[in-house]
Amino acid sequence: MAEDTRVIIGVSGSSGNAAALCRAVAEAERRDSILVPVIAWTPPGGEAAYRTRPCPPLARLWERAAAERLDAAVARAIGGYPAGLRVEPVVIRGEVGPALLEIADRPDDLLVVGAGRRGRLSRILHSSVARRCLARAACTVVAVPPSGSPALRPVRVEAPRPASLAA
Repeated sequence: MAEDTRVIIGVSGSSGNAAALCRAVAEAERRDSILVPVIAWTPPGGEAAYRTRPCPPLARLWERAAAERLDAAVARAIGGYPAGLRVEPVVIRGEVGPALLEIADRPDDLLVVGAGRRGRLSRILHSSVARRCLARAACTVVAVPPSGSPALRPVRVEAPRPASLAA
C-alpha cells in the first residue's frame, strides 16, 4: 500500500452519490490507497441553534446516527466496505464542503465528490460542494456526475434531412 496516500469520498447517501462512491473505490484499488469515506453532520437547526441550548448527550446521539447513515449509504451503494482495501471511515461535525477540505489536506490525496444534478434555481440558492472543493482543495479533485446523467448517457445524433424530404 502506498504509504499514507488516501482517496477521500464525501458520502451523502443520495442515489447520485453512488457513482462517486464506486469511482472512489476503484481509484483506491488502482492507487493501492486508503479509502476514506466521510460523512459530515450538523445539529438540527444548525450550530447557532445548538449553542443556545447545548446538550452533549444529544450531540453524541446525532454523531452516532451520522455514523449509521454512513455505513448504510456505503452498504446501499456498493454492498458494504470492500474487503482487501484499507478503509478509514470519518464522521465529522460541520458543513460538508469545509469538512471535506479540512480532511483532504495533503497534496497526494485524491478527493472524489459527486457533481450532483441541479437546475439553475437550485445552483443559485445552494452552494455546490463540488465547485467549492474544485476551487479550494489542496489536492486533486474528481467530480463524478451521477449515473444516468446526460454526461454518461450515449447521445443519438441524427443527420439533418435533405430539404426535398423534409416536407
